[in-house]
Amino acid sequence: MSAFTRLAIPDVILVAPTVFSDNRGTFCEIYSRQRYEEVGIAAGFVQDNESLSIIKGTVRGLHFQTPPFDQAKLVRVVSGSIFDVAVDLRRGSPTYGRWVGATLTADKGEQLFIPRGFAHGFCTLKPETRVLYKVDNGYSREHDAGIRWNDPDLAVDWPLGDSDAVLSDRDLKLPGFAEFQTPFEMARSR
Repeated sequence: MSAFTRLAIPDVILVAPTVFSDNRGTFCEIYSRQRYEEVGIAAGFVQDNESLSIIKGTVRGLHFQTPPFDQAKLVRVVSGSIFDVAVDLRRGSPTYGRWVGATLTADKGEQLFIPRGFAHGFCTLKPETRVLYKVDNGYSREHDAGIRWNDPDLAVDWPLGDSDAVLSDRDLKLPGFAEFQTPFEMARSR
């Protein structure tokens, strides 16, 4: 069984698995469609993605796909740790433009569910961090978008300074939140 905790933006859910230990090691249930649906996570996951970040302080994001290729994500760390962030981009949402974050570690196996209509990003807290995440819609280059990770309008409290962040060329060129016209509506979230 897992514990499900709704964060300050209630549609973003932190999942903490129950880990069973014995002399052989550990066991935990990572995903149960039935249990997730019982707490309102009804995303039909269709693809698993994995990233490996070699350097501590690597920032990936803030990324999302626009409709009709928007995606819900279930994020998990399999080695290392991250500070994981979700930003509400849903017009009409009482939390539009606000963010929530959580530390996810391989040791504890926490997961973060991020519904459609959110930008997602993370920064690595350890070198050699591997992140695995499920998505409920396929990748579309034409619908791939993002917002600058350190935009002052979002004021994400990242655990590193701008000069310590390792970013891709693409992420360095993402627009700010003020330049962003959201294609997401509160009702589109699921």
